[in-house]
Amino acid sequence: MDDKTFQQLKDEIKAYINGPLQEMSKKIEETGRCGKEVWNALRERGYLNLTAPESLGGRSLSFSKYLEIIELFAQSHGSIRVIIHVSNGIWRPFLPIVNEEQKERFVKPLIAGDILATFTLTEPNSGSGADIKTTVRREGSEYIINGEKWMISFGDIADYFLLFARLEGTTGYDGTLALMVPRHAPGLDIKLMPPTMGQTGTGHAHLILKDARVPSENLLGKPGQGLIAALNGFLDPSRISVAMTCVGLAQRAFDLAVNRANERVTFGKPLSKRQLIQSHIAEMAADIEAARLLCKNAGHLQDQGALVPAKASMAKFYSVEMLKRVTDKALQIFGGIGYFKGSEIERIYRDARMQWFEEGTAETQKVVIAKHFLG
Repeated sequence: MDDKTFQQLKDEIKAYINGPLQEMSKKIEETGRCGKEVWNALRERGYLNLTAPESLGGRSLSFSKYLEIIELFAQSHGSIRVIIHVSNGIWRPFLPIVNEEQKERFVKPLIAGDILATFTLTEPNSGSGADIKTTVRREGSEYIINGEKWMISFGDIADYFLLFARLEGTTGYDGTLALMVPRHAPGLDIKLMPPTMGQTGTGHAHLILKDARVPSENLLGKPGQGLIAALNGFLDPSRISVAMTCVGLAQRAFDLAVNRANERVTFGKPLSKRQLIQSHIAEMAADIEAARLLCKNAGHLQDQGALVPAKASMAKFYSVEMLKRVTDKALQIFGGIGYFKGSEIERIYRDARMQWFEEGTAETQKVVIAKHFLG
């Protein structure tokens, strides 16, 4: 996409965020639901296939340019941002391992938005990595799955679960595999989890699989490729995307705080004329810009095929810490009125807390970064 067309796309998205998405966000907050009608609205505008290759029906937007788009969508509603994030990344981990028939059956419909799939890795009693406990065994033309998955975003409406498990009797990365599990697979029980503090409407689900049966042709790649695809193909770019989400959300909080500081008058003087508030604004602006540059650098490395996990983790770790500081100062500038439901800054404050966990905690990022330097 050339620069002129890309700028037109950004202008279009900004207008959409400040127009129709404002009303859509209010409706999501009121109903507690972000259903397929929201996905369809975004699909019709061509926002769900921005990064996928043109040969598969996408728009081939470079990753670094996509980061500018996710920063914008992060300034709308948390659930809307998650839709953009999931749709523009979920195809990435299994594209290198699927066969041609699976490209036609799964990848192209997923990119087109004809089917909705969600990343299914996290378990109640495991870390999101090589200690997954959900097991699989082959019986004839089917795979039999036993285990649990939870906190699965949009599990309430997904058509398929891109599920990661391991062959019975294996440990570590050995034997891990990726399966496309249909929503109505025999033996799969889907339970909705309680509403989250923020990102209303994301529809998290708890999956219980008891001898759940999936056709063998739904295996993506080979046993042993599951976690490699999940972590290397998806996790690092996703961490950078989440980091840039923090930048976008912080930018929105900052803009609201600046407006509030200019409008609010106490003791005959606008808040913006008070030195302490000016100090807050300066710190917030510098913090946001530093995080943005970390994300952009990681994005360019991803485009060049030179990204190392530590760079993605640095962007994620710093951006989340930045978001904590900025949203806290923004709410402080608003004062008590910002703490009331219905206030946008209140929603942002709640939505921001989710980023601490998404794609790995700060503690996880520190481990990745330390290992890079210490060996």
